[in-house]
Amino acid sequence: MSTKWDYKVVFVEGWERVSIEGQETRPEEGERNSAFGRRILNQLGAEGWELSGIQHAMPGRSYFVFKRPLAEGAEPDLSVVKRERRAPEAAPDGASAGGGAASV
Repeated sequence: MSTKWDYKVVFVEGWERVSIEGQETRPEEGERNSAFGRRILNQLGAEGWELSGIQHAMPGRSYFVFKRPLAEGAEPDLSVVKRERRAPEAAPDGASAGGGAASV
């Protein structure tokens, strides 16, 4: 039987901000960006995640794709935290505010 995989996507912004499934992490005070990156990668590696690809979105911003094999009979974690849509804030005159771009 072929191996089944579980995947994790990590957003990295210049190793100054990392978002893993909505949980943001930043370097500790005085921590170099390279040490911060190594800390994040080591943490994921210790959890069994292997870096399998990098998708560059724009200069300084990338998506790191990790994978790990599923245990025999296990299914991948399909629980995805969805962003809740917020109602547009009303402008002082009662008109709705909006028209802004979506964020990452």
